[in-house]
Amino acid sequence: MSVVEVPPGDGRLEAVFEVMRELRTHLSFEQFRDRYERARPEGYRVAAVFEDDECRAVAGYRLMHNLVSGFHIYVDDLVTAERWRSHGYGRELNDYLVARASAEGCESLQLDSATYRRDAHRFYFRERYSIWSFHFVRPLQGDPAQ
Repeated sequence: MSVVEVPPGDGRLEAVFEVMRELRTHLSFEQFRDRYERARPEGYRVAAVFEDDECRAVAGYRLMHNLVSGFHIYVDDLVTAERWRSHGYGRELNDYLVARASAEGCESLQLDSATYRRDAHRFYFRERYSIWSFHFVRPLQGDPAQ
């Protein structure tokens, strides 16, 4: 089992997408690749767990600064392929992110998780995450205030 960083042009990107789309069901491979390429200059990175040349878990993350949290890693995406859940791949990937954050001098590791993803929440609690806030979104397309 190994965790590797997978850049946008990497030949393993399609295998990464097969796992990522379990979380991001609204994206096609082309949309995923395009969004990744656009987010890369902003610091977005993809790390993946591979075993036997098969992608088992994926994380999209970025190192960032802000006023409320200082320097931290924000995890945009964290998913283990359904058939490989409860086999330690999510923990391996999370441990990689924690180590990366620590090595970079970050103050914390942060993420958002949809309210209905209860299985994911149990994982995050086991991995010592805490709920600190609500995440609000105001869609702009179709917004009557525009």
